[in-house]
Amino acid sequence: MSERLTHIDEQGRASMVDVSSKPVVHRRAVAETRFCAAAETLDAVMSGQLPKGEALAVARIAGIQAAKRVDALIPLCHTLPLEHVEVRFERVDSGVILVEATAVVTARTGVEMEALTAVSVAALTLWDMTKAVDADLRIEGTRLVLKDKSPA
Repeated sequence: MSERLTHIDEQGRASMVDVSSKPVVHRRAVAETRFCAAAETLDAVMSGQLPKGEALAVARIAGIQAAKRVDALIPLCHTLPLEHVEVRFERVDSGVILVEATAVVTARTGVEMEALTAVSVAALTLWDMTKAVDADLRIEGTRLVLKDKSPA
């Protein structure tokens, strides 16, 4: 490999990337994951009828909160002044809720980790809210769907 890895310094140690010479641009990232459960469980989730309460509202707030704290969770991530984070849920099948998050920032570095963390924590929160009523939960297909930037 001829290029030096950006998170490795000259001595081969992990280090934070220096983005000070990069231009400030408007950046947006969209990530998604799938929360899978029994149809009856998702009926209760969608109607807000779980024993632990309204799971979607709690998961939405958890995802937004997680995106705001990525720098504390992922050691080499930069602290970003997020301008917008949105977490959405869509039932795409009887046993699947698609969790999607969009994160927006005007900065020198990308916002992908914030979007990915938001969907991951939102799905984990759904798991926590439903584990008492369904033992066969799954989270699948976490991925970055979109990453774009434009002049600030």
